[in-house]
Amino acid sequence: MPDKASQSKRVNLIDTSLRDGHQSLLATRMSTEQCLRLLPMIADEGYDIIELWGGATLDACLRFTGDDPFERLTKFREVCDQTGRHIQIRSLCRGQNLFGYNPYPDNVVYEFMKEACRTGNDRVRIFDALNDHRNLITAIMSTKTFNGHAEAAMSYTTSPVHDNNHFVNFAKQCVEAGADSIAIKDMAGLLHPADAWTLIAAVQEACPGVEISLHSHDTNGLAIATYVVAMMAGIDNIDTAYGPMSGATSQPPAELIRFFADALGIELNVTFKHVAEIDAGLRKIRQELSEVDKNPEHFGHPWPNEPTEAMKAAIGEAIELLQSKDRDKCTKACDVIEEKIMVPQGYPEVDKSQLESQIPGGMLSNLYNQLKDQGKLDLMPKVQEEIPKVRAAAGYLPLVTPTSQIVGSQAAFNVMQNSHYGFVSEPFRDVIMGKYGKLPGPADPEVIKLVSRGEEPFTGRPADLVDDIDLVKVYAENGKLIRSHRDLLLLLLFPMPAKLFLEKANPAT
Repeated sequence: MPDKASQSKRVNLIDTSLRDGHQSLLATRMSTEQCLRLLPMIADEGYDIIELWGGATLDACLRFTGDDPFERLTKFREVCDQTGRHIQIRSLCRGQNLFGYNPYPDNVVYEFMKEACRTGNDRVRIFDALNDHRNLITAIMSTKTFNGHAEAAMSYTTSPVHDNNHFVNFAKQCVEAGADSIAIKDMAGLLHPADAWTLIAAVQEACPGVEISLHSHDTNGLAIATYVVAMMAGIDNIDTAYGPMSGATSQPPAELIRFFADALGIELNVTFKHVAEIDAGLRKIRQELSEVDKNPEHFGHPWPNEPTEAMKAAIGEAIELLQSKDRDKCTKACDVIEEKIMVPQGYPEVDKSQLESQIPGGMLSNLYNQLKDQGKLDLMPKVQEEIPKVRAAAGYLPLVTPTSQIVGSQAAFNVMQNSHYGFVSEPFRDVIMGKYGKLPGPADPEVIKLVSRGEEPFTGRPADLVDDIDLVKVYAENGKLIRSHRDLLLLLLFPMPAKLFLEKANPAT
């Protein structure tokens, strides 16, 4: 076992069950009512930060659950405040794309962040799919203007152009732009524990005194071991979810991370006093949403209060292997955790093919349901094979919203039409042409020829291509449909879903 005195003394867990957990496993279908069943217990567990908003949840509220996203945030704030202490509600924001899918004008970004922070979203994780820091600046400054904590997140991926220097330079640019903290956002579960040792150290050295968080998904069976390395390396925060909403394409289970922390002599901020009730509640919700559940039979058995003897042995073995920092031994630690802990605990076996396709959990969940709805689920393997080819052609884009959807859709078109770029979507063309930001690497020249229409790629800041929106004019044009500033913002970000939602919620009188 490790020398406990050599380890970091405290690590903060951040719960993601009610945001990224169901986005990754249940196609973002949890309703406000379902979330509110669990939030009082989760809020009473000792968390300083809980991720509850942002990402795909705003769009899903309007399209699928019939909830007002701002009302959801208001209710979440009320529950958190009832604990008698301040719990930060964190959201995930796509930089200049906000909570939508396209770059928005600066005034829309400013107005949306103002409303979100005023409503109770006091910590915002801001990322850009291309790691173009220019796409974070307006969101960072808007968040800070309204007393929010701006956390800049790097979109982690692996490719010939992504190395530690790439990520460190991005982190430094974000701190210089005003970011309060840095997050390593490993949306596809690609960060190998051996690489985590060097990446975390490099960011710590480049940004001394800056709080660092780690977010990963267990899609490829790497994330749990990587989290253990992060705790040993002195990370500040790690994102976890509770048993039934963890594992597979979601975050590692908080219950297992607790066992590893105990073995390392690391203090956590979570009491786990409500863990049995939270587990039961989430288990019931997965049953209620089984139609959109990719693994309705495999989401783990309830975790014991203490690790079994077999778990203790596997935990000790994994820690010893990870402390070596040797890549092969770290890989072995991942296998130990999967084969001796996760699979016996009832979680699905890892599909290592994801390491090549690099499909993040939320994208995989949505892609599965989209192909299923079209009766083309049999094409899923071919689409997964096509995705890394399209990604490489687009300069090795990190696959995270919106680029994950753009690349995934283009890969699906290529497969369904049995033609490479016989049809090119406008968003894919815009990515290639620089309208979403600077590509990490050069795009395939042949693909540029196919999509450019004789134009030169754009090299400026994407937001400079879109003019500020006249908000007063939008109010005037939409009559009684818009009853509040919140309604206006939803209509700007999600025109059709918001229009249908508001017509139902605000019928003309």
